Amino acid sequence: MLIIGIAGGTGSGKTTVVQQIIEELPKDEVCVISQDSYYKDTSHLSFEDRVKINFDHPQAIDFKLLVTHLQDLKNGKSFEQPVYSFVEHNRTSETVTTSPKKVIIVEGILILTNPEIREMFDIKVYVHADSDERLIRRLKRDIAERGRDLEEVLNRYQTTLKPMHQQFIEPTKEFADIIIPTNRYNTVAVNLIRTIIHQKLG
Repeated sequence: MLIIGIAGGTGSGKTTVVQQIIEELPKDEVCVISQDSYYKDTSHLSFEDRVKINFDHPQAIDFKLLVTHLQDLKNGKSFEQPVYSFVEHNRTSETVTTSPKKVIIVEGILILTNPEIREMFDIKVYVHADSDERLIRRLKRDIAERGRDLEEVLNRYQTTLKPMHQQFIEPTKEFADIIIPTNRYNTVAVNLIRTIIHQKLG
């Protein structure tokens, strides 16, 4: 089993890189785990209080549960992955059964901030994109997919996303084995990762 961690700022193009990697692998050999599924359960809070949570701080993530689930996979066990709602700012009652595969991809902005999780990755990737580009992508996504308005997204970017990126996310670049710039379709870096995967899996 090969566990790959893919980090990078919001809107950096992590999802695109993940797609490019899994396109080359047989469907039954790979599974993707998103950090977004592991926001802490906030059922005890009112919606108003949940909205105020800083979701870009490492403390918002239930790393303990993620570590347990990755250990389950390594031990050949399946687990129930939480499902998170960005509209409700909370976990839903649904779960997704996740089974061990040859390649496990874990992606998320904060996954390289946690030492225990980092230790579990065989390959650590950081996807880098210009801050303007990331803001544009984030605006488009949050307005189209998450029902946010322009004012809300820009306010969150200035007060939370940007400072958290500088404090927690950008510094995790130093832990990466491979840094991928996504200002263009980066075939060389992605091919390099694919080659490593095929070599390691033999």
